[in-house]
Amino acid sequence: MTKPIPLFEGKVLLKKFKGKGGWTYAEIPSVPQNSSSPFGWVTVKGFVGKYQLKQYKLMPMGEGKLFLPVKSAIRKKINKEEGDYVDVVLFRDIIKVKIPDELNECFENEPSSVKLTFDSFTESEKKAYLDWIYNSKSEETKARRILLMMQKLKLNLKHHQKLDSATD
Repeated sequence: MTKPIPLFEGKVLLKKFKGKGGWTYAEIPSVPQNSSSPFGWVTVKGFVGKYQLKQYKLMPMGEGKLFLPVKSAIRKKINKEEGDYVDVVLFRDIIKVKIPDELNECFENEPSSVKLTFDSFTESEKKAYLDWIYNSKSEETKARRILLMMQKLKLNLKHHQKLDSATD
């Protein structure tokens, strides 16, 4: 079995955005933004020092660059702060999405093109829809979101794309 190739591996300086509550972060210059995900996020796994990351997002910082937010809990575990260097190893975190049975039943009541559109999306795009639906606080909201997703899929819209009448 071949060893996976990291998206990024190196020693990086922890910096802090200016202002009260500014995030501590590591610039990750060599990883391009993901044009098919919201805001260009790239989902990664790997290590910051000896702290393991899973399903962690690299976020845009302008000019096509991405940064790795290093929250307080991580900094405490690795004993690092702004101004310190830390070893970072990142791999693309491929998400495998399981479609709930109830959603598959909903797809059966729609034209086949709706499911084909959904299937054509990346795992991250599918997960965005599923998280939005299944993080609902009520069954009524969940049902409304499923209907809205079906409307958007008929128009080939991803979760982050707006439907003119979408208010939820």
